[in-house]
Amino acid sequence: MQGTNASPRAGAKVYLALVVLALVWGYTWVTIKVATEDASPYVVAGSRLVIATAILFGFLALTRRSLKPPPFVPTLVLGLLQTTGWTLLQTLAVAQAGAGKSAVLGYTMPFWAALLAWPFLGERITGLRWIALGLAAAGLAFVVAPLDARSFVADGLAVLAGLSWGASAVWAKRLRKQHDVDLLSLTTWQLLWGTIPLVVLMLAIGGPVHWTKSFVAAMAFMSIGGAALGWFLWMFILSRLPAGVAGIASLATPVVGVLAAAIQLHEIPSRSELVGMALIVVALVVNSVPTRSEPALAGAVPIEGP
Repeated sequence: MQGTNASPRAGAKVYLALVVLALVWGYTWVTIKVATEDASPYVVAGSRLVIATAILFGFLALTRRSLKPPPFVPTLVLGLLQTTGWTLLQTLAVAQAGAGKSAVLGYTMPFWAALLAWPFLGERITGLRWIALGLAAAGLAFVVAPLDARSFVADGLAVLAGLSWGASAVWAKRLRKQHDVDLLSLTTWQLLWGTIPLVVLMLAIGGPVHWTKSFVAAMAFMSIGGAALGWFLWMFILSRLPAGVAGIASLATPVVGVLAAAIQLHEIPSRSELVGMALIVVALVVNSVPTRSEPALAGAVPIEGP
């Protein structure tokens, strides 16, 4: 694994990977919306992760890595937060509202992680982090206003998805401090444990599926591109860039989601939503600036992408 002093050629490859990752993860929000037009959110959430889990276990076997599971209870909790909570809430939010708006609200994750890391990890919020949190709070207010019953539920689901992802980031950091685990193995096993409840929901209340070309294409993109390819790109990037720099992909993802939703789904944000989205993106940029006392939360490694 190379360090951060890569050759110019390797450097070009890693920045290309950053661009591809942002495009893949950003467009995933659009494909969720497309898929939920032909199947329930429970079918979309469960089936996409069954495929992604199979791919990652196949990769573990092909690379002859150990299939021994990490500690069960900590990995199960991570799976429930990161895979079950994030994926289900994200999919429900997109199904009920716009893909672009949900992407921005979901990517408030670093701010929930900052708030949770204070009491649970002892990582105090200082300096620029308070400014970022203030900007994010103002952005949320603009995005969700004015409230009505439908938008309140949909926006709430997207924010809760970000909260679940933020909690999983804090839990993952704690887990990796207490246990020496391989990141690929941890990712794969938490994906398995977190997918099981989604499969139960899919079988219990999934509903019919319309096997249209757009549905099949969307599911393939989410499972192979958004999950498997996205994770491999992220690991490639982290092997060559500091986590803070790699966090650029996370900053660009909601922007790509908004633009892709506007182009393909004709989801044009209102003036209030645009102001709010811009404030949240600025807050993410401010939050990514490293300080002497603490690393940037935006550079925290997500166990998996959207």
